[in-house]
Amino acid sequence: MSKTAKILVTLLLLVVFAGSLALAWREQRATAESRPPGAASTPLEGVIAVDVEPFFQDERVRKILAAHRLPVQVLRMGSRDMPGKVATGTPPDFLFASGVVAANEIVETARKANIAVTQVAPFHTPLVVASWEPIAGILVANGLAAPMQPRVYSLNMAGLTETMLAKKRWRDLRQANAYEVSRAVLVSTTDVRRSNSAAMYLALTGYALTGEIIDNRATARATAARLAELFKRQGFQENYVNGNFDDYVAIGIGKAPLAFIYENQLVSHAMTKKGISADMALLYPKPTIVNKVVFVATNERAKALGELLASNAELQGIAIDHGFRTADTDRFVNAVKPTGLAVQPRIVDVVDPPSAGVMAEMIDVVSKEMTQ
Repeated sequence: MSKTAKILVTLLLLVVFAGSLALAWREQRATAESRPPGAASTPLEGVIAVDVEPFFQDERVRKILAAHRLPVQVLRMGSRDMPGKVATGTPPDFLFASGVVAANEIVETARKANIAVTQVAPFHTPLVVASWEPIAGILVANGLAAPMQPRVYSLNMAGLTETMLAKKRWRDLRQANAYEVSRAVLVSTTDVRRSNSAAMYLALTGYALTGEIIDNRATARATAARLAELFKRQGFQENYVNGNFDDYVAIGIGKAPLAFIYENQLVSHAMTKKGISADMALLYPKPTIVNKVVFVATNERAKALGELLASNAELQGIAIDHGFRTADTDRFVNAVKPTGLAVQPRIVDVVDPPSAGVMAEMIDVVSKEMTQ
């Protein structure tokens, strides 16, 4: 081959090589532009409520987040402890709190620390009472509950609160043959000093007692002082709602005739076990509180994760598998139906909890009473 031919071949190879490099660069750029803003493979660090821990442990969730280059490392923490992580000035990438009261406190703490945050509530669940058919029958006979569907009842919170404050025992109620015991009529809860669900129970019984959302500290203190015995008389209480639900499932009617839980716990249990025990019953307090699980992002990349949780159809479906409700109510109801567990499709009798300041006042009063 002549010297000129060799030079031409070399030039041709260089042109091909340069073209290949340019094509690879364009493909890499297109891939980068298709990722969420600020995406990277470095895990986002977050603190999460116990409610959503199984969701983040789900291998399907891990794969989806990895595919969107938004992997996470999470640490479980009580929702009411989360504002303290923000107050340090170096908060985690995101905080996933149970309930708007805790979320609002996180946002307010961030505002005081000059930390910009965004929030979204990708899924939610109402507060309910898990019970048993014999117990539900007694409540119906005493005007404290009304059947809505098979093994599903509405629960008269005002009447039940009055019954509990009157220190009635199960054997005192009409038609109590199925549970004629000397135990006091009480709803089992978690520790109000630690748990969001117990705080929501305090909010609901406060509403039942006053007939309105408590909006001032004087009423809050007086009401909480009356309701404190509903917590003191329970005896030992778990710190997290999982413990309360586990007692309901494992020990049964003798330990937990009425257990205050999140609906998603019983729904998730039914989905995992492909059904529920024949005598389990679901009671919807009237009114109840719908607990939003609120995602608070402290940077743009975490904001992208929050938006993904709220909009991605696969992630929303996995949340339903874990018992949560999403904006698609029909999808939730249809997913639960094969388990045989009936749920109330739309929760319409709903109240909001008091503001964070008022709730803190009520919790403080009950906490002090419980140490006496």
